[in-house]
Amino acid sequence: MTTSTVPLPPATQPKQRRIDRRKLTGTLLISPWLIGLLLFKLLPILASLGISFTNFHMLNPGETRFTGLDNYVRLLHDETVGYVVFQTIAMALTSIPLQLVASIGLAAILASRRLKWPGFLRTMFFVPSIIPSVAILFMWFGFLDPNTGWLNRFILEPLGLMGTGGIYSDAARRLVFSLNSLWAIGPGMLIMLGAMQGIPREIEESARVDGAGPFYRLFSITLPMISPAIFFALVINLISAFGGVLLLDRGNVFSGSQSPFDDYISHQMFSQFDLGYATALAWAFLVLVLLVIIFLFSTSRKWVHYEDLGR
Repeated sequence: MTTSTVPLPPATQPKQRRIDRRKLTGTLLISPWLIGLLLFKLLPILASLGISFTNFHMLNPGETRFTGLDNYVRLLHDETVGYVVFQTIAMALTSIPLQLVASIGLAAILASRRLKWPGFLRTMFFVPSIIPSVAILFMWFGFLDPNTGWLNRFILEPLGLMGTGGIYSDAARRLVFSLNSLWAIGPGMLIMLGAMQGIPREIEESARVDGAGPFYRLFSITLPMISPAIFFALVINLISAFGGVLLLDRGNVFSGSQSPFDDYISHQMFSQFDLGYATALAWAFLVLVLLVIIFLFSTSRKWVHYEDLGR
């Protein structure tokens, strides 16, 4: 028994060729990005996973040997790992709530219909977030300099208070981490603002007619309805915080007291030249971040309201 293929109608064949031609054109247009993704991201990521199972030392690459899970066993016994993980989590617990509260507060102010020049104010609040981090770091160095810094000369000394010892002092470090977390809230503010502007005006008007005050409307109506935006900003801020805010130990002897986890990875790579152990630290930290994000997604069903899904 023979089977025969049914030819496509004449009108379908040119249409299919046009679709195939569009796919080919689109693939060619994004091919530079695809090549860059393959050569400069995927391959290095896979290579780092392989290196994490070796004793690769950057000064003696010829002596590289496969060591299995030795690097991962080593990090379990490394006391510095536990300390910098604790420092990173403590920094995240400080910076993330500040970023979320400041983003929601600014968005609530900018969403007010009584506000004048809202476009100008949005731009002014967003501009600091696009300033390079290196420029921000040098700004903090100048502001907290123990001899010529503005903090000591114009604020603390006129008030008769003791000045800081520079950016590496404990008090200055806490100030930098806290204030720097508020420096880049522009994207989060726009996310919250867009979510607030998407709330139907009828809901707020009916709540206002029923006698609900501004704070009651904020906590009982606005926050539950923008909870998907809050969840999105929480995940993004979490990844950013775990990636490090200010790398204060760069160019200095690593102490662990001023750095998040990624500085310890840089210390192992560029100071100790132990690339095998550094890549193992990076992959272990990736697993830690993934576990935290998975936990957030698993608990989001209880507090994130998706209107389209009815929950």
